[in-house]
Amino acid sequence: MTEHTGGCRCGAVRFSASAEPTHVSYCHCADCRSATGAPVSAFVGFAADQVAIEGEALRSFDNGPVTRSFCGVCGSPIAYADERIGGTLYFMLGAMDAPGTYKPTLHAYVREQLPYLHMPDGLPRHVGSSVSRSQET
Repeated sequence: MTEHTGGCRCGAVRFSASAEPTHVSYCHCADCRSATGAPVSAFVGFAADQVAIEGEALRSFDNGPVTRSFCGVCGSPIAYADERIGGTLYFMLGAMDAPGTYKPTLHAYVREQLPYLHMPDGLPRHVGSSVSRSQET
């Protein structure tokens, strides 16, 4: 089994997952844009019980059922968790040590995609979330 690793820009936060990814996707929602400062985000999800995170610099921000983790030293976005989904922790694809290893398989929240952003990759496009949530907002 491959270990999947990553961390923040300055190295104060490191993480690893001992299981294979459960999800790799793009997200076009406004919340992800605000949290990352990017026009689109990309995530790789792992079973939360297979993830280890190290570093006292890890900080988090809760917004309702969503918790976003980041490095308190360099500010790098690290992860996303949604209590409505549960059981999965989504790491920012750019925080992975080998981001080219993880090819997104879909787009989520395309109803919020910026009109000038064109990604003609032929991947499935979901108007809203690509995973079932206990309460969709």
